[in-house]
Parts: sequence; structure tokens; C-alpha cells
Amino acid sequence: MSGIAGKVVAVTGAGGGIGEATALLLAERGARVVLGARRAERLQALAARIERAGGQAVWARTDVTRRADLAGLVRVARERFGRLDVLVSNAGVGLISPLDELRVEDWEEMIDVNLKGVLYGIAAALPVFREQGSGHFVHTASVAGLSISPTMSVYAGTKNAVRAVSEGLRQEAGDSLRVTVVSPGFVRTDFADSMLPALRERIVEQMERMGLPPDAVARAIAFAIEQPEGVDVGDIVVRPTAQA
Repeated sequence: MSGIAGKVVAVTGAGGGIGEATALLLAERGARVVLGARRAERLQALAARIERAGGQAVWARTDVTRRADLAGLVRVARERFGRLDVLVSNAGVGLISPLDELRVEDWEEMIDVNLKGVLYGIAAALPVFREQGSGHFVHTASVAGLSISPTMSVYAGTKNAVRAVSEGLRQEAGDSLRVTVVSPGFVRTDFADSMLPALRERIVEQMERMGLPPDAVARAIAFAIEQPEGVDVGDIVVRPTAQA
């Protein structure tokens, strides 16, 4: 019996990429998944796909920059399945650019999505986990937060902040809650779509040349979730062997 079977897992950023792959894999292994993302049509299609395969899924349109949306996602989990065991805070944006470009609105969006979105998830799920006496936060960070590169300063800053918040949460959590940070390297997703054209070309080339399939990261997330109670996998780095 999988350590995932029967667990109720909410996933943000489930409309594609790592979030979609994670939801599919966890549902295949017996989790009841609660899908959150901004694009409702993608969530509806994903939920239908999971149910056709014999899994259980519900969805709620979720913009992680809105605290009420995260509270609503947790509420859907509890109303439909009676509890929430895991929150995978995966939604993220990478609007990278040189600091000289002064793209302040992009900086603010990365802070709102990448950092505040995680904090809003904690605010929504932590009281539920405390009430239940168990729960697991899984936060998607990035190798960009481990090795800082030009044009990625603000993005890396948000991912470093997620790491810091997660470590503080882990220390405060006590012996009944678990906290995992997963830091992917290059993954073949639509991550580069919103970047400046000059940067997008370089990032897409690297993704196509050596990027991992999203399900490689999903398997790492599943590994952390399936561990027995009392085993906390704190940090996982998943990157292509070719990535420096």
C-alpha cells in the first residue's frame, strides 16, 4: 500500500507543468487531489482526466496572490474529502530580467506569486493541520535560489525567501507537521513564456537541450509525501545531470 493512498493533497499551479504532473502521479497512487490554478478550463480537463482513470479530483479556480482563494481551496478539500493532508504550493512565475531594466511590476508579481502565494497557503492550511494534529507543506523553490545568476536576482530572492520561511516553519512545526522544499533545475514547461524575448530564447534552448520532464519533479514530491509519519524530508534538489 502506497504511503500516498487515501491522502488528500491540494496542488497549486496545477494547470500545467510540474503541478499537473504532480496531481496526475499522486492521483495514480491513490491520493484524492484538490486542484488549484488560475485557468479553470485546464483544471476541469485535468480533473476529468483523473476521474476517467479511476481517481478522485476536485478543483477550484485559485489565484495564489489572493488570500481568499487559498482559503477557498482548503475549504473545498475539507468539504469534499473531510480533511487536508498535504498542501503542495507549486504556483510560480519567473519574470527574469536585468535589474537595469527596472521592471518593478515584474518584481512585484514574483513577490506576490512566489512568496506571498506560499505564505497565503501557510495561513490557510496551518490552522487545519494544527486542528488535525498532522499535515505536510511541500513548497516548490528552484536551484536559482541556490546559485544566483545574472538576470535572476529578484526571482532567486523570492525562492531564497521561500527556503527561509520553510525552514522557520519546520522549526516551529513541532513533531506533528512536515515541511519539504523541492528545488528543480531546468524542467520542460511553459516557464519561459512570460520572459523577455531575448532571455526567453536562451532559456528555451537550455530547456529543450537538457530539461527534465515535469514528472521527474513530481516523483520527488511523491517521495517526500509517501514517507512514514515522523520522517520529514526537508530538502530535495532535482536537476538535469548536464546542468552546471
